[in-house]
Formats: sequence, structure tokens, C-alpha cells
Amino acid sequence: MCGIIGGFDRERRPFGTALAERACQRMVHRGPDDRGFFEADGILLGNQRLSILDISGGHQPMFSDDQQIVVVQNGEIYNFKELAKGLDCRTNCDTEVILRLYERDGEDFVKQLNGMFAIAIFDRRKESLLLYRDRIGQKPLYLHDDGKRFLFASEIKSLFAMGVAAEMNWEGFDAYLTYNFVPPPVTLFKNINHLMPGHMLKMGPQGTSVRRWWNLAEMPVESRTEDSWCEEIIDTLQSAIKLRLRADVPLGAFLSGGIDSSSVVSLMSQELPHPVQTFCIGFDDPRFDESQYAQEVADQCGTSHTCEVLNPNLTETWPLTIYHNDQPHGDVSFMPTYWVSHLARKSVKVVLTGDGGDELFAGYDVHRNFFANQDLTLPREQIEAAYINAISLLSPTAKDSLYSVDAKRELGEFDASRFATSHLEEFRDLDPINQALALDTRLLLPGNNLVKPDKMAMAVSLEPRAPYLDYRMVDLAFRIPGSLKLRNGVTKSILKKACEKILPSNIIYRKKQMFTVPIGEWFKRELSPFIKEVLLSSRSMERGFFRAERVSQMIEEHQSNKVNHTRAIRALLAVELWQRTFIDETFDHAPNYSELGITSSVNFETVTKKAA
Repeated sequence: MCGIIGGFDRERRPFGTALAERACQRMVHRGPDDRGFFEADGILLGNQRLSILDISGGHQPMFSDDQQIVVVQNGEIYNFKELAKGLDCRTNCDTEVILRLYERDGEDFVKQLNGMFAIAIFDRRKESLLLYRDRIGQKPLYLHDDGKRFLFASEIKSLFAMGVAAEMNWEGFDAYLTYNFVPPPVTLFKNINHLMPGHMLKMGPQGTSVRRWWNLAEMPVESRTEDSWCEEIIDTLQSAIKLRLRADVPLGAFLSGGIDSSSVVSLMSQELPHPVQTFCIGFDDPRFDESQYAQEVADQCGTSHTCEVLNPNLTETWPLTIYHNDQPHGDVSFMPTYWVSHLARKSVKVVLTGDGGDELFAGYDVHRNFFANQDLTLPREQIEAAYINAISLLSPTAKDSLYSVDAKRELGEFDASRFATSHLEEFRDLDPINQALALDTRLLLPGNNLVKPDKMAMAVSLEPRAPYLDYRMVDLAFRIPGSLKLRNGVTKSILKKACEKILPSNIIYRKKQMFTVPIGEWFKRELSPFIKEVLLSSRSMERGFFRAERVSQMIEEHQSNKVNHTRAIRALLAVELWQRTFIDETFDHAPNYSELGITSSVNFETVTKKAA
């Protein structure tokens, strides 16, 4: 697990060590253990390493014996031991497996990898730079190209350290307020894009090309008995977990008490000869607190469990999470994710998580509510339009009432729904439920739900691993008919049945709780001065994005319990904090509220309790 940076200068101008050092230093949290560079002939490759495998022998960049091939990577190749058996490897590091596979098999070597990764390879023989991103988008890779110099990095802030200007992208802005996150491949920064999951970019004398090397849409649905599906789900998950236990450093797991993390911990406990170290965050508000269920699973599995209760709120860390995200996210669960990562990092360097289960098996309320009320005999285009509306933060009408005249002029005829429409059209061979889940997997996971564990865990130098996102598990999930996942109003039906062999029924079938905080209630009380200062300040209004009277009306409606504007208000707050962090002034550190010109933030206290 690391961070990578690099570039290709078409005029063969040198980058210089100082630039490389600045870019790596900006994301030193991703890999504080080691740093390495390669520069020659207008090519730069750099790595900031978090040492997980072969601590002493895994230095990057890694070179072929003739020094003609150079490799850096961010991530982990879980099946590296199996792949290494047919290769002449001199280390026990997965990066060398990438190098040797490329030497032997060429550009398509990537199809053999089971892992999460962003890989950069420079082949001096062909004068070509190759970039690869993993199938689901667990590891980020941001791109900038001004026509003369091409740059890439694991974090956007590293591109700023390499000289890229921080300017707002209006299309990314509108997409953010449509989906509550910025959907890839765009970002909220002008001239900075995200390499899409399952894609590779090649740059060389013949120009630049991007192609897809893995496609979710190619999964054929099968008809089988439920028992056979259940057996394969558990077998595949157990195999995925076994691979993700490979580490030369201490390892543990996040445990929320939900079915996804609980199933991972249960199967981990069967594989390890010692108690699993598990970590969770609790809240004083019982509507959001799952810690009792996490404790129940911990007791059943015999884990060494640590729970931290946060009280009364987490808003003090909002600027920190936005800084590490690089972009605003309306999802405030980034804050508790940061704190559970911070808690785990005190004891371990790697954690397994339950990420991906909801997107693969239909676990969200929006899935249940939409398909419970949707007429599936309608033309597919109408169903798709209705689903886009169901998952949207703000409708076109709501945005129209919020945007200023100047903002509307900047956006013109831009329609952010195209990000979802293009993917839904590609997935029309799937049944409607799997089509919706495929959209979540293609858009929501790399745009938001995988950004969260990657950026928040890496902020404290912790590596998160997600067994549910093993590509074999993804392939399996989309071979299962959607009707078995969402059945009679029960979300994740087939997964719940599969887990009956490894978890108690009260854990499997309890009501789902979101891993979030009661921020909507805080907006009415503790955070009332805060939201008014941030959203209605002259500094915010002078940007000219929103109509001041509409923002004021939304706050009043929310605080008087007329309309629940929680999601919209937190999205507006996040984008204003982001503006102050990256556009008004590009900080080289996580700023506090005072540095952002805000005085009314609410402090929080942390009470730590450790399970006996």
C-alpha cells in the first residue's frame, strides 16, 4: 500500500528531484516508511511506501535486470504467491510479481492480478508509459495533461505540488450536487480527471490511448438453486479473506455489527490461530449506535475488541476529512470512518472491512424502496430515469431554485444525469435490480464509498482490504439474479441466507443502521450558529454560486422541522469548506476552522472504552 506520482514530458524536459519530493511529501501519510524516485528522458516515477509485504526487500521503484522496465504501484496483489511460482522472483514482494509478469506476458498481464492497485510501468525499450487501475476502483489515480506534460498521482494535492492550478470545474460542481459525490472520471477541479476502474492508459511515441481491460457488463446471469448460490457465496468470501490475510505486519478488522463486517470477522476467526483484533465506533445516540451488535459478534467470535464512543459530535474533523479527500463529499460517515481508522492504527497496520456488500447484494434502503414501488413493466428508459431521480441528492428543479443566475450561465445546458445514463444503457442486458447495482458498482463505489475507506484509512497510514470486492466475488454477485437479492422487501436476501451458517439470526436480520452521525439534529441545535456562519457569510455568498434567500429558506425550513434538508445542507457545507481549503488557498496541511475563517465550530470529546 503506497502512493504513487509520475509524469511524461513530451518535450523531454526534466522534472527535478525537488518537484518529486514535494509531490510525495504532500501524501506522506499514504506511505511514511519509504520513498523512491526514477527520472530519465522526461519520465518521472515516484513512490511513497507503506511497507506491508517484504519490509526490507520491497523498495520502489523496482527495475528489471537490464534496467529497461521500471515499476511503481499503490495497492496489494493478493495472489502474488501463486503468480510468483512461474516467475524468477528474487524478493517476496508483490511489486516484483507485477514486473516479472509484464516482462513475460506484456500489457495484458494485468488480467491475472487479484488485488487493489494503481500501477505505473515505464518501458524504456518502447518509450511507453502504462497506467493501470484495478477492476472496481479501490485505489485512486488522478490525471492532468496540458498537452506538453502529463502528470498522475494517487492524490490530487500531489498534482498541485507538481504545479497544477487548483480551479473549480463547473461540471464537477453540478455533478456533485446531483449525486452527493463527484462521479468519475470528472473531478471538482478543472483539467484533473480520474482514470476509470478497470482501465489502462498508454502514452508513448504514437500518442495516448485509454482502453478498458475489465468489464462488469460481461457477467452472464445464471439460474441455479438458492442452496448452491449460498454455498458459493461463503466459499468465495472465505477464499477472498484467506488471500487478504497475507501481511508481514499486524492485521485486524473493522466491526460495525452489520452483516458485511460481521461475516468477514466470523470467517477471519476461522482462519487465524489467534483472536482477531476488531475495532468499532459507537455513538451516544441509540439511533446511530451499533456498538452493542459489534460487541455481540466479537463475543461470539472471540475477538480482541476495542470500541470508542464519540460524544457529542465529530464536526471538528470535517476540515481534516475534506483535506484528505481532496474533494467534498456529502457523506458525513467519512468522519467516523476516520476515527475508527485512527483507533485501529494504534494496534495494527492492515484491516479487513465489509465494503462492497451493499452494492453487490442490494443492501440500501433506496434499493428496497425504489423496487417496492416501481412498475417494472414500464419501458427500461423510464425505469432508469426513475432510478436516477431516486439516487439523486438534488433534482434539476431543486438545483434551479438554488443556483444563482451566474451559476446557471456557467453550466449552460450541462446535464449531470448523463454520468448515470451512460452506464445504465450499458447494463441493459441485466435485470433491473442488477442493472441498478451495476450502476452503484461502476459509479457510487469509486466515486464515494471506496474513496471513504481509502482516503480516511490512508490519512493515518492504515491499509484497508475489502474481501467482498475480490473480483471473483463481484463476478459471482452479478451472476446471481437480482430477484434473489431483493425479495419481498428484504434487502440482501440471498446473502443473509448464506450467512445463516456463520452468524446468529439476530445479527443477520436486524434492521440496518447506516454508519453515520445525527448531524441533521445537530444542525437544529448545536450546529445552528456554525451552518449560518458558513453558508450565509459574505465570503460564501460572494462566490455567487447560490441564491442567498434560498439557502436561508432551506436552513429555516430544516430548523423548524418543515422539511428535512439534512443531506442538502451538509453537501453545501462540504463544498464551502472545500472551497476554502483548496480554491481560496491551497493548504499543504489539514487546516483547522480558524484557518478557514470560521469561529463557531463545536468541539467534541472522545471517551475511549476498551473491551475486557
